[in-house]
Amino acid sequence: MNETQNKIENEVMNKISSGKVQLRSKYIFLAEKLGIGSAFTLTILLAVLCFNLALFYLRASDNMAYLSFGSQGFLTFLESFPYLLVVALIILVFCAGWLIKKSDLSYKKPFGYFAVGLICFVVIGGIILTYTTVAEKIEQETFESHIGGLFFKPFLMHGLEARRGGIVGRITEVGGDYLVVQTPRALEKIILTSDTDLPSQPLLEGAFVVAIGKRVDNIFMVTKLQLINPEEMQMIRRGVHRRFGKFQPRADMPNSCRLSPSSSKPNNGGCF
Repeated sequence: MNETQNKIENEVMNKISSGKVQLRSKYIFLAEKLGIGSAFTLTILLAVLCFNLALFYLRASDNMAYLSFGSQGFLTFLESFPYLLVVALIILVFCAGWLIKKSDLSYKKPFGYFAVGLICFVVIGGIILTYTTVAEKIEQETFESHIGGLFFKPFLMHGLEARRGGIVGRITEVGGDYLVVQTPRALEKIILTSDTDLPSQPLLEGAFVVAIGKRVDNIFMVTKLQLINPEEMQMIRRGVHRRFGKFQPRADMPNSCRLSPSSSKPNNGGCF
């Protein structure tokens, strides 16, 4: 026994002397452990936040509304999907898994247990955050150009961008064959034809609508249109409010702010 122990000690000392094995301070090991732990914690928190923002995006933007049009709205649903948030979430989860494998935790239990636990924690944590106002505060910071929200702007901006096959906004003018709609980006004219599928309820100024169709130059040709509750798309409602303010009936609007039936743009671009 002693001979074997001495042999092992001699082999270790020879490897240390030859440089094959390098001694490291316990403080370096401690620093590495703290670094991996801190990075893991930050990665997990960001993953939870990303999942929560993805849920918020689906609930508060126009994305899910296009599924109500059936197969006709599916392409617009795909066009408005929050791909960047989903990609960021996947990357963060993979990074968290990689950090677990780098730590000594992976030697205590199979990695599969940690992977399942990690995904469950992200999902449950993200759902719990939906009962708070974290996502709404991030949205406010983002679209009011506060420094704290600049990081999240690329992830949420897609929720207010123009769609090729869809449009959502607040009606400000009702014509015989057209509507003028305030969107989070601009004032837009949408054309109603004899083939347009319209709701049974009357289209009134101040109401919010979502429609599918196609764009021809600066005009949106509507195939199907629905009235919506603005509370179901709070990101859109707040975007319209930031862009145009509270609803103002046409009778109270300056003439330069109105959109004539023959025009696709306001008479005065600086009105809003």
